[in-house]
Amino acid sequence: MQHDLAWLNSLPAEEAANELLQCCGSKCWANQMVDARPFENLAQLLKQANEIWWSLHRDDWLEAFRSHPKIGEKKAAAPVSDQSRQWSGQEQAGVSNAPQETVDALATLNQAYEQKFGYIFIICATGKTSEEMLSALRQRLDNAPADELPVAAAEQSKITELRLKKLISYP
Repeated sequence: MQHDLAWLNSLPAEEAANELLQCCGSKCWANQMVDARPFENLAQLLKQANEIWWSLHRDDWLEAFRSHPKIGEKKAAAPVSDQSRQWSGQEQAGVSNAPQETVDALATLNQAYEQKFGYIFIICATGKTSEEMLSALRQRLDNAPADELPVAAAEQSKITELRLKKLISYP
Protein backbone atom coordinates (compact mmCIF):
# COMPACT_ATOMS: atom_id res chain seq x y z
CA MET A 1 0.00 0.00 0.00
CA GLN A 2 1.34 3.40 -0.99
CA HIS A 3 0.92 6.36 1.36
CA ASP A 4 0.07 9.69 -0.19
CA LEU A 5 -1.00 13.18 0.80
CA ALA A 6 -4.68 12.18 0.99
CA TRP A 7 -3.70 9.55 3.56
CA LEU A 8 -1.63 12.04 5.59
CA ASN A 9 -4.34 14.68 5.39
CA SER A 10 -7.02 12.24 6.58
CA LEU A 11 -5.21 10.83 9.63
CA PRO A 12 -6.47 11.78 13.08
CA ALA A 13 -4.22 14.46 14.59
CA GLU A 14 -2.34 12.16 17.00
CA GLU A 15 -1.63 9.56 14.31
CA ALA A 16 -0.52 12.24 11.86
CA ALA A 17 1.83 13.73 14.47
CA ASN A 18 3.33 10.29 15.12
CA GLU A 19 3.90 9.75 11.39
CA LEU A 20 5.48 13.18 11.02
CA LEU A 21 7.73 12.62 14.04
CA GLN A 22 9.42 9.90 11.97
CA CYS A 23 10.55 12.66 9.61
CA CYS A 24 11.59 15.22 12.23
CA GLY A 25 11.81 14.49 15.95
CA SER A 26 10.53 17.89 17.12
CA LYS A 27 7.08 17.54 18.69
CA CYS A 28 6.43 21.25 18.14
CA TRP A 29 7.24 20.88 14.43
CA ALA A 30 5.05 17.78 14.08
CA ASN A 31 2.10 19.43 15.85
CA GLN A 32 2.35 22.57 13.73
CA MET A 33 2.50 20.40 10.60
CA VAL A 34 -0.67 18.60 11.71
CA ASP A 35 -2.37 21.95 12.16
CA ALA A 36 -1.21 23.08 8.70
CA ARG A 37 -3.08 20.26 6.94
CA PRO A 38 -4.51 19.66 4.44
CA PHE A 39 -1.61 19.80 2.02
CA GLU A 40 -2.56 20.15 -1.63
CA ASN A 41 0.67 18.81 -3.12
CA LEU A 42 4.22 17.78 -2.30
CA ALA A 43 5.62 21.26 -2.94
CA GLN A 44 3.22 22.79 -0.40
CA LEU A 45 4.03 20.06 2.16
CA LEU A 46 7.77 20.67 1.81
CA LYS A 47 7.41 24.46 1.86
CA GLN A 48 5.30 24.32 5.02
CA ALA A 49 7.71 21.88 6.66
CA ASN A 50 10.62 24.21 5.96
CA GLU A 51 8.82 27.35 7.12
CA ILE A 52 7.71 25.71 10.36
CA TRP A 53 11.21 24.30 10.96
CA TRP A 54 12.87 27.70 10.66
CA SER A 55 10.27 29.30 12.95
CA LEU A 56 11.11 26.96 15.83
CA HIS A 57 13.32 27.62 18.83
CA ARG A 58 16.71 26.15 19.67
CA ASP A 59 15.18 23.60 22.09
CA ASP A 60 12.90 22.29 19.34
CA TRP A 61 15.89 21.85 17.04
CA LEU A 62 17.83 20.04 19.76
CA GLU A 63 14.85 17.75 20.36
CA ALA A 64 14.90 16.85 16.66
CA PHE A 65 18.65 16.20 16.74
CA ARG A 66 18.19 13.72 19.62
CA SER A 67 16.01 11.54 17.37
CA HIS A 68 19.06 10.65 15.27
CA PRO A 69 21.83 8.20 16.07
CA LYS A 70 25.35 9.54 15.96
CA ILE A 71 27.04 8.95 12.62
CA GLY A 72 28.29 5.37 12.69
CA GLU A 73 25.96 4.34 15.54
CA LYS A 74 22.54 2.71 15.44
CA LYS A 75 20.75 4.07 18.53
CA ALA A 76 19.39 7.59 18.92
CA ALA A 77 19.41 9.38 22.28
CA ALA A 78 15.61 9.66 22.20
CA PRO A 79 13.22 6.77 21.54
CA VAL A 80 12.30 6.56 17.86
CA SER A 81 10.02 4.42 15.69
CA ASP A 82 11.21 1.37 13.79
CA GLN A 83 10.70 3.38 10.59
CA SER A 84 12.97 6.19 11.81
CA ARG A 85 15.61 3.66 12.83
CA GLN A 86 15.40 2.01 9.40
CA TRP A 87 15.66 5.34 7.58
CA SER A 88 18.69 6.33 9.70
CA GLY A 89 20.37 3.07 8.75
CA GLN A 90 19.72 3.70 5.06
CA GLU A 91 20.89 7.30 5.32
CA GLN A 92 24.12 6.28 7.01
CA ALA A 93 24.89 3.47 4.59
CA GLY A 94 28.13 5.24 3.68
CA VAL A 95 29.56 4.29 7.07
CA SER A 96 28.65 0.60 6.94
CA ASN A 97 31.70 -0.42 4.87
CA ALA A 98 34.06 2.28 6.12
CA PRO A 99 37.60 1.39 7.11
CA GLN A 100 38.00 0.93 10.86
CA GLU A 101 40.26 3.98 11.11
CA THR A 102 37.47 6.13 9.61
CA VAL A 103 34.89 4.64 11.99
CA ASP A 104 37.24 5.31 14.93
CA ALA A 105 37.90 8.88 13.77
CA LEU A 106 34.14 9.49 13.42
CA ALA A 107 33.56 8.19 16.96
CA THR A 108 36.33 10.34 18.43
CA LEU A 109 35.31 13.49 16.57
CA ASN A 110 31.60 12.87 17.27
CA GLN A 111 32.47 12.96 20.96
CA ALA A 112 34.52 16.14 20.57
CA TYR A 113 31.68 17.76 18.61
CA GLU A 114 29.10 16.84 21.24
CA GLN A 115 31.34 18.17 24.03
CA LYS A 116 31.87 21.45 22.18
CA PHE A 117 28.32 22.09 20.98
CA GLY A 118 26.14 20.11 23.42
CA TYR A 119 24.38 18.04 20.75
CA ILE A 120 25.26 15.35 18.24
CA PHE A 121 26.87 16.05 14.89
CA ILE A 122 23.98 16.03 12.46
CA ILE A 123 24.48 15.74 8.73
CA CYS A 124 22.27 14.75 5.84
CA ALA A 125 24.26 11.58 5.24
CA THR A 126 22.26 10.31 2.26
CA GLY A 127 24.63 9.68 -0.63
CA LYS A 128 27.73 10.66 1.34
CA THR A 129 30.71 8.41 1.90
CA SER A 130 32.17 7.96 5.35
CA GLU A 131 35.15 10.06 4.27
CA GLU A 132 32.86 12.91 3.16
CA MET A 133 31.06 12.79 6.51
CA LEU A 134 34.36 12.75 8.38
CA SER A 135 35.63 15.72 6.36
CA ALA A 136 32.44 17.70 7.12
CA LEU A 137 32.73 16.83 10.79
CA ARG A 138 36.33 18.06 10.91
CA GLN A 139 35.39 21.33 9.19
CA ARG A 140 32.34 21.97 11.34
CA LEU A 141 34.27 21.36 14.56
CA ASP A 142 36.06 24.64 13.81
CA ASN A 143 32.78 26.59 13.83
CA ALA A 144 31.78 28.83 16.70
CA PRO A 145 28.72 27.50 18.56
CA ALA A 146 26.52 30.38 17.34
CA ASP A 147 27.55 29.63 13.75
CA GLU A 148 27.20 25.85 14.00
CA LEU A 149 23.61 25.61 15.23
CA PRO A 150 22.07 27.00 12.00
CA VAL A 151 24.35 24.69 9.98
CA ALA A 152 23.11 21.68 11.97
CA ALA A 153 19.52 22.91 11.64
CA ALA A 154 19.94 23.17 7.85
CA GLU A 155 21.16 19.57 7.77
CA GLN A 156 18.10 18.49 9.78
CA SER A 157 15.89 20.36 7.31
CA LYS A 158 17.42 18.37 4.43
CA ILE A 159 16.84 15.10 6.30
CA THR A 160 13.25 16.08 7.03
CA GLU A 161 12.58 16.80 3.35
CA LEU A 162 13.97 13.42 2.28
CA ARG A 163 11.95 11.62 4.93
CA LEU A 164 8.72 13.45 4.09
CA LYS A 165 9.12 12.27 0.51
CA LYS A 166 9.60 8.71 1.79
CA LEU A 167 6.64 9.00 4.17
CA ILE A 168 4.14 9.87 1.48
CA SER A 169 5.42 7.41 -1.10
CA TYR A 170 6.37 4.34 0.94
CA PRO A 171 4.22 1.89 2.92
